Amino acid sequence: MPLHTTLDTWPKEVQAHRIVSLVPSISELLFDLGLDERVVGITKFCVHPKEWFKIKKRVGGTKTVKPDKIRELAPDMVIANLEENVEEQVMEIASFCHVFLTDIKTLEDALKMIEDIGTLTGTFSQATIIRQKIENGFAGLTRPTGRMSALYLIWRNPFMAAGGDTFISNLMEKAGFSNVVSNRQRYPMADPLAFRENPPDVVFLSSEPYPFGAKHLKEIGSFFPDSRIELVDGEIFSWYGSRLIHAPAYFCDLMQRLKNIR
Repeated sequence: MPLHTTLDTWPKEVQAHRIVSLVPSISELLFDLGLDERVVGITKFCVHPKEWFKIKKRVGGTKTVKPDKIRELAPDMVIANLEENVEEQVMEIASFCHVFLTDIKTLEDALKMIEDIGTLTGTFSQATIIRQKIENGFAGLTRPTGRMSALYLIWRNPFMAAGGDTFISNLMEKAGFSNVVSNRQRYPMADPLAFRENPPDVVFLSSEPYPFGAKHLKEIGSFFPDSRIELVDGEIFSWYGSRLIHAPAYFCDLMQRLKNIR
């Protein structure tokens, strides 16, 4: 059974009555599409909704999926992601089950994925409503005339940032920020010394995958003395499912906090 990356190759006879999601943000989307009884498996990082996290079968982590556990659940559809999941594990799953493989790098990619999942699961009308809410929210987002430069840190020891080809970077741009490492790919190391001559206006400390918290503000501030250091919700910046409904309001509040940065 091959991997499917578009609707064109998905076999029409597969109705997706038993679904396993290997992607936390898509698990939340499936819940919001009303697919409670049809989702039979999730990962240990699929923390939303809380009720699913408590009762659904877990098939490992996003990088440590257990194909045997998935086989036991007898799904007819597994949803995976090119970046979040491991190729070898996904390929093994595809040997016994149809896998819909997503690849999300932009807001537009996310909106299309939401409707694709709606099509595959027979919930297109609900998916369209979610897409429209997200589109309307971003359309009404007021962006500053002068973009603030920003560095988005996802890891500590070593410091790593979100590069220009990531979904995080695309959302930063949509919100009105200029990613200072937009010319670098994926998640490059971010040596503070490299920004000494031209420091970013703001350094974002994400709540995931590394759990930056208040205790890190002073430490990071010592490396970036001329930048504003801001803790941010990593789920808002990196989850590309229905959580995007809440992103525009979050970005408005964030801009309000940062408006006196200069």
